[in-house]
This record gives sequence, structure tokens and C-alpha cells, in this order.
Amino acid sequence: MGQCAGRAGGRSSCPVCGDLHCGAMIRTVRVVTLALLGSLGLSGCADLGYLVQAAGGQLDLLRRARPLDQARQDPALSPETRRKLNLAAQVRAFAVAPPAQGGLGLPDHGSFRDYVDVGRPYVVWNVFSAPEFSVALDTACFPVAGCVAYRGYFNEAQAQADAEGRRAAGRDVIVGGVSAYSTLGYLKDPLLSTMLLYPDATLIRTIIHELSHPSVYVPGDTVFNESYATAVEEEGMRRYLAAHGTPDLRAADGLAQERQAAFQALLLDSRQALEALYAQGGLSDDERRARKAEVLQAAQNRYAALRASWGGYAGYDTFFAQGLNNAALGAVAAYAALVPEFQALLARVGGDLGTFITAARACGARPQPERAACLRGG
Repeated sequence: MGQCAGRAGGRSSCPVCGDLHCGAMIRTVRVVTLALLGSLGLSGCADLGYLVQAAGGQLDLLRRARPLDQARQDPALSPETRRKLNLAAQVRAFAVAPPAQGGLGLPDHGSFRDYVDVGRPYVVWNVFSAPEFSVALDTACFPVAGCVAYRGYFNEAQAQADAEGRRAAGRDVIVGGVSAYSTLGYLKDPLLSTMLLYPDATLIRTIIHELSHPSVYVPGDTVFNESYATAVEEEGMRRYLAAHGTPDLRAADGLAQERQAAFQALLLDSRQALEALYAQGGLSDDERRARKAEVLQAAQNRYAALRASWGGYAGYDTFFAQGLNNAALGAVAAYAALVPEFQALLARVGGDLGTFITAARACGARPQPERAACLRGG
């Protein structure tokens, strides 16, 4: 399982917060069918069982999907659900329409043409774990699909059972619900009812972000992929607000982005503090545990101050409710580190997204150490 999405706004943003976009970070089901094709090479029934549930969950969504235009006409819909579906349809049309027609001109891979009422608060639950004294996440590797730093379950009870097993083995563990994901163009991803729980600004950003992923994707380079999609999201949101924004929508989006930036800075600072602690020599395990607890408590205190400065906004409470630990902070990384480089590339091509996508693909085809320089024009 692979690209997950959770966003800031009414729901929090990170791959483990209780609603996790891996920013953008966060995005979650990868190519489970490809993984199943290679499953005969797996060493244990547990791995095969995991892949079967993943494929079954994906196929269930596809089976229950219905055309978005048809879903919007359902007389049983609540007024708010109908409004959100109409907004989603409008944003999708804006994203794929040619620039000459006022759109972004993103390639249309067929996603978000259908709708699925998931019937639960999250579509997938991701399980992350890490050693007691490291923020390096445990990984699992599968034939064809490769290695990932979490496991995603379509059933929460299965996710919690996995988490309990890891805790019993002495790992730091966190379980995060995911509201949206991309199969990166391998399947035509439906719009999910869980996405409609987002505030309007977050829903708009998520649709643009997810629609951008299939156009440029470099296996194994999350920073490149997420930075690209985030740059498209930022530019797409800017153009959407210019064409369709209201004062309330602009204000809500600005506030959500400010909160997300502060939250992510808190997590990255805490992660770096733990990395420095674990790299220190000459400490006993008891000393490391005590200092680890101090770092995590300082993060909790900093969040309490942030929350108070936000007037009691509780969008990130779910993340802290599970207890901050290595697994939670291990899932945090500077996924948007190359956004400035992508934005500079977009400026160099005069804001033409088609040319930008072609240039981004060319940079993605270069060896990993050369990609950032390529984006800068080298």
C-alpha cells in the first residue's frame, strides 16, 4: 500500500494524525494487485493474508462505486453531502480543463469520476512502528510492490490487532486513519465519502493534489513525488481561489495552512531532538528513556500552547491522544523539501503546467542525486 492523504483543516494533516495526507504528507493504497501477483514468493501466510485483505478492500470500493453525476442526483442525500459532491465535481472539472477554458490542464487519468459511500470514518487505517530508541520506521517488503514503512488495513480491528502485536514486542506504535488515497493511475480512484468530511479548502487541495500524482511519479523518491504534487496543489489552489474563491474560503484556507505549518514544525523539531538523543554515546537505556520522555513531554507542552493560541482549535488532538512516540515522529519527514525548486521550475516555464509536467518528468528520470539540480536548471 502506498500513497495516502490526510489534510489539515477540520481534520489533521500527516500520515498518522487520525487522518493522514502525507501533506501531504500523507497517501495510502499502492498497487495491491501487483503485490498479489508476486505473493507466491512470500514466506508466510500472514503476509499473504495481509495482501488478500488489501486487495479485497480495494475491490470492494471499486464494486460499490457509482458515477459521480448519478450520485449527486440521489434524493436520499443530505443537503451538505450534495453540496460537497457538487464542489468536488466542480474542482475536478477545473483541474482537468484546458487552460484556454480556465482550468489547470492536468492530465485526466479518470480518477474522481465515481463516488463511494465508504460507510465508516476512514477508508484505511495505517499501522506504523519503530524501535524504542530510533525514529527509523519498521518496513515490510513485498514482491513487485517493494518496501513500505507501514501497513494499511481496510478493517480497523485488523489494524489494531497488528498494532497490539507490535506493542507486545516492545515497539513504539501508532495507528492513523486515512481519508483519501491514490493508486497513482493504476486504477481510476473514486471520490470517497470520507473525503467529504474535509473542510471545503482541504477538499479542493486534496483533489488537485491527488489528480497530479499519476502524471509524475518516481518510485522510491517520496520527497520528489510529494514536493511535485504539493507544488501543483499550491499553484492549483492559487488559481482556483482567483477564479472561484470567496473571502470566507480564502480566509479558511490561509488559517488552515498556518496551523499545518506550525504543527509540522513542532513534529520535525521533536524528531530532530530525538535523533540527536539516540545518536549520543555513553548513555544507559534508563537515561535514554528519561530524556526521551522529556523530549516528548516538551512536544506535548508546545502543542498545548499552540492549541491555546488557536483559540482551542482541536484538529490535531487525535494525533496526540494516542501518545507521542518514535513511530509517530518517524512518519514525519521533510516531504515538501523540494517545493521551492518545483515552484522555480514552474516560474521558468512561464506557469505553463503542461510544460512544467514534462520538465518534472525529465528531472525525475535522472539519477536521484541529480534531480534537485535538474529542477534548478542544472
